[in-house]
Amino acid sequence: MHNFGFIINGNIVFTSKKYTVKNRYTREPYAEVSLAFENDLETAIQSARNAFQKTKTLPSHRRAKILENIASEIERQKEQLANIITIETGKPIKLSRVEVDRAITTFKFASGEVNHIFGEILPLDVTSQSEKRIGMVRRFPIGPILAITPFNFPINLPSHKIAPAIAAGNTIIFKPATACMISGIKLTEIVNDCCEIPGFINCITCSGSTLNNFIADERIKKISFTGSSEVGWEIKRKAGKQKVTLELGGNAGVLLDEDSDLNFAVPRIAIGSFAHAGQICIAVQRIFVHKNIYEEFEKRFIDETSKVKYGDPFDEEVIVGPLITESDVLRIENWVNEAVQSGAKVLIGGKKRGDFYQPTILTNTTPQMKVNSEELFAPVVTLEKVDSFGDGIKRVNDTKYGLQAGVFTNNLTNAMKAYDELEVGGVIINDYPTFRVDNMPYGGVKESGFGREGIRHAIEEMTELKLGVFKL
Repeated sequence: MHNFGFIINGNIVFTSKKYTVKNRYTREPYAEVSLAFENDLETAIQSARNAFQKTKTLPSHRRAKILENIASEIERQKEQLANIITIETGKPIKLSRVEVDRAITTFKFASGEVNHIFGEILPLDVTSQSEKRIGMVRRFPIGPILAITPFNFPINLPSHKIAPAIAAGNTIIFKPATACMISGIKLTEIVNDCCEIPGFINCITCSGSTLNNFIADERIKKISFTGSSEVGWEIKRKAGKQKVTLELGGNAGVLLDEDSDLNFAVPRIAIGSFAHAGQICIAVQRIFVHKNIYEEFEKRFIDETSKVKYGDPFDEEVIVGPLITESDVLRIENWVNEAVQSGAKVLIGGKKRGDFYQPTILTNTTPQMKVNSEELFAPVVTLEKVDSFGDGIKRVNDTKYGLQAGVFTNNLTNAMKAYDELEVGGVIINDYPTFRVDNMPYGGVKESGFGREGIRHAIEEMTELKLGVFKL
């Protein structure tokens, strides 16, 4: 049994309260993690406040170098980090390696952005009363940032909060999800070892209830949360005066026009639907296909789904691992059964196998069914026919969520129509909605949250503009 503590002010802290981490696939005990008490959170906040007095004046070249060093160290520990992700969360090892590669890129992007946190000079001699005056506008760091992240990308999603915070000169209090605390601790160790100031990052392993009393603490200047919509909006309600960024749930739709290239679209949509057991907030969940190509798509998509391999996440051919908890398996089983009882038809799959749920396609569904209206977070998709491209746009929009959507079309007019009319934060033309490059602005509308990540955009949300007016 390995033993892990959380990190405050550069030191590893162990407590009497322990959490046993099990290998998600084998269910065998793997490690014990110390959990923080409320007094530990108080210490972490004080540490972050004290460190901010130094980080806010840290020269840009030193911040850039810190981020470069973090990227290099993550790269050096890539295989170890990927193995931990797979052990803790059941993410297939080939996808865990991709995630670590993305985290490396995220820190490299942040290093490059440090020297591009620009301001501007304003001519203020625009009236006779303001002659001989100029204005200067610059961005300044805001202070300690609370970063709360989920289990499904335990290295890269924290990187999207930690890297821009460092780039801007802010300090970080990082709370990883319970299901991936070791991944969070290992990432924090790397960041801490590369930073020059104790308290630049503090990692707190605790329950949401322990953290709850600190959500409205005004010493925390920003909360950056990625997770479920229910929890995210409750955090927003409690947050008070802090800045808040919410990256929440989704039920991503895909629309295929009648001229879609099925040779490309079918395998891509299968990956976007089932990789990591669909436990991705921009995983494909709802597929709408033009009636003229529907039969051909359905046939090909069922065949492609039948080839998707699930099982041991350390098997290099597996892309569907176990769901994160037993309760999630039961939840999905209930939702699929409810849909079938209400008239839905299972085209393939539709059964649980221990901690797994088979890659599943449903049809004859309605927007009101939970398999459409809620975030599935599972290897289950719905497939429906639409009469026209315009009808498809309406069907994609018929949801409370709005994170990303995928559109397959070779018609430029239809592509622009989708971009203009889809109610989402990102429209991906001729690819699945699961597409993300780590420098692009990323976030949603409606119940999917607000604010944007993607390094430059996150830096803007982690800084404040300050005006200086000079009389010459």
